[in-house]
Amino acid sequence: MPWELNSTEPIYTQIINRLQMDIVSGNYQPGEKLPSVREIAAEASVNPNTMQKAFAELERIGLVYTQRTNGRFITEDKDLILAQKKALAEKETKEYLTSMQHLGYDKTGVIEFISDITD
Repeated sequence: MPWELNSTEPIYTQIINRLQMDIVSGNYQPGEKLPSVREIAAEASVNPNTMQKAFAELERIGLVYTQRTNGRFITEDKDLILAQKKALAEKETKEYLTSMQHLGYDKTGVIEFISDITD
């Protein structure tokens, strides 16, 4: 999927969000080796230093780890990946519900709306 970065939030934050989404959705599998910083930076059209900063944050939260001479890999901790997936889903859902409340929907109305458009 092409990278679509915007100017409304820091680029490195957008990169983190995109890579987290790729990991939790299964685009990258547990234990899979990631392309190099330079490869992904070129693909996203960003500075390698910005990509490095994003990778450092992914390592800090445990989704990615480095093997000194072999590169970076996705964690094999499936429970951590699942927890991140749940946290992202919760965040997205809360944002959606807030938007629907601004449109005048209550909880029951949101459920009915979703039911109507998915039938």
